Amino acid sequence: MPEVLKAPLVVEFPFTRSLGPVQSAFLTGLRERVVLGVRTGDGRTLVPPVEYDPVTAEEISDLVEVAPTGTVTTWAWNHEPRRGQPLATPFAWVLVRLDGADTALLHALDAPGPDAVRTGMRVRVRWAAERSGAITDIACFEPYDGPAAEPAGHDGRFEDMVTGIVAPARLDYVYSPGRAQAAYIAGLAEHRTVGERCPSCRKVYVPPKGACPTCGVATSEQVEVGPRGTVTTYCIVNIKAKNLDIEVPYVYAHIALDGAGLALHGRIGGIPYDEVRMGLRVEPVWAEGGRHPDHYRPTGEPDADYETYKEML
Repeated sequence: MPEVLKAPLVVEFPFTRSLGPVQSAFLTGLRERVVLGVRTGDGRTLVPPVEYDPVTAEEISDLVEVAPTGTVTTWAWNHEPRRGQPLATPFAWVLVRLDGADTALLHALDAPGPDAVRTGMRVRVRWAAERSGAITDIACFEPYDGPAAEPAGHDGRFEDMVTGIVAPARLDYVYSPGRAQAAYIAGLAEHRTVGERCPSCRKVYVPPKGACPTCGVATSEQVEVGPRGTVTTYCIVNIKAKNLDIEVPYVYAHIALDGAGLALHGRIGGIPYDEVRMGLRVEPVWAEGGRHPDHYRPTGEPDADYETYKEML
């Protein structure tokens, strides 16, 4: 039995968003060790605050301070914290209804073990030593047996308001390509591009998926395509990626390899970016030791006729 291919894969990007007046006040308040909610038309106080009443859809903006103490309404024990979670040691995820609020806030509770956590237990905010205007300004909650704290009645107006946040999004997982793509990857290691032909429509798909996306039938007949191909569409990249050592601007294109029924992605090099065009004939360039083409360059052939690749746009 052939070896099953697998490799760790990380998908990560920073998500930048601006804040409206309610969220801006809430996060600025956390920076100043103040917890703010928002009062609805029927008198409920929502924490964390939202800009529209989830029941009536009415716009709401009446900010009100609540206490940093509260009651656990439900919880779950996290025995193995992951990277980026609030605490490095085992902790409880808890929903806490802060004193003065009518809804619960999700955060971490620092407790010695699950036996120390219960619904109805009293807790209080543990503030982070350094705060920037983010939910992480609450380091966690901790058990508390004192009286309810009294809010000072802050109105939500601060100097130097937080107006935007950057939330990193990251997904770590192990990827296994399966039979069809494993054969494709093995072919690339030999500087060959191998697709699979659909037994029904006869299209050759590169990279292969193991089934025809049009007909829905399994594919198994391997077909070597290329190595040359035709640029069908392209874009000019003007923003440099932090993990790619490629100077901008550069061109990223859809390339229909000769014999393939589907265009694949590739970078175009060896030509000024503003000379790349639809129909340009290209060939792969392999870096020493590379397991896939580093980029594609012009072959010097005449441009392909539009009729030969229009179905792949």
